[in-house]
Amino acid sequence: MKVIAFNTSPRMKKSNTAVIMNPFLDGMKEAGADVELFYVHKLNIAPCLGCFNCWLRTPGKCAQQDDMDIILPKMKEADVVVYGTPIYCYTMSAQMKTLIDRMVCIADPFIEIRDGRSRHLAPEGSKESLVVLVANCGLWEIENFNALMVNMEEVNTPPTKFVGALLRPHGEALKVMLEMGEPVDDVIEAARDAGRQLINNGEISPETLNIISRELIPQDVYVDMANQQFREVKEKHEHSKG
Repeated sequence: MKVIAFNTSPRMKKSNTAVIMNPFLDGMKEAGADVELFYVHKLNIAPCLGCFNCWLRTPGKCAQQDDMDIILPKMKEADVVVYGTPIYCYTMSAQMKTLIDRMVCIADPFIEIRDGRSRHLAPEGSKESLVVLVANCGLWEIENFNALMVNMEEVNTPPTKFVGALLRPHGEALKVMLEMGEPVDDVIEAARDAGRQLINNGEISPETLNIISRELIPQDVYVDMANQQFREVKEKHEHSKG
């Protein structure tokens, strides 16, 4: 199976998103998948111009020439598409939104009524692909992913199939606890197992996803630790100015 994955965090390899995304991709490789990972922040992808040339004048081809010329053909061939994003303002990163907006080239301008709603058609002969979200949030509660989840479910209409999300609330704690040798290896192993499950079964078990999202430390403890860290960083900068 061909997998194309996008880490859309501007922090790329150093991101908290990568802490979950990388073992997930490793699990897919272990199951025999061909995985290609892109760091979107490094790509030259301009915002969509809304000109609709890709629908009306040059079907399937954007008027802009940038790195989407590389991405779009790979998207059409992919069996699995993975989006990885941090939560900054309760939804996806700007890099991910720009990427998705530019994928309008893949859609068809004609409209049908499906399940009582008007939707654009998929181009004839489009390949069905499985779509997975990997997301990290610095806030403690899993409810902070709600807006992003609604967005992902709306974006992914047939022939794509949204099969689930690996969500990591209070994700900063995970990276710190891994560095300190705290007992959180089960979260990483669950992410790896999720990758194997997806390739072998075409789905990921709810039990595995729950482990990835499990509570790491109590809410009040996390909030106190985060606030203390912010205070220390701010004080350091203030002293350096002084």
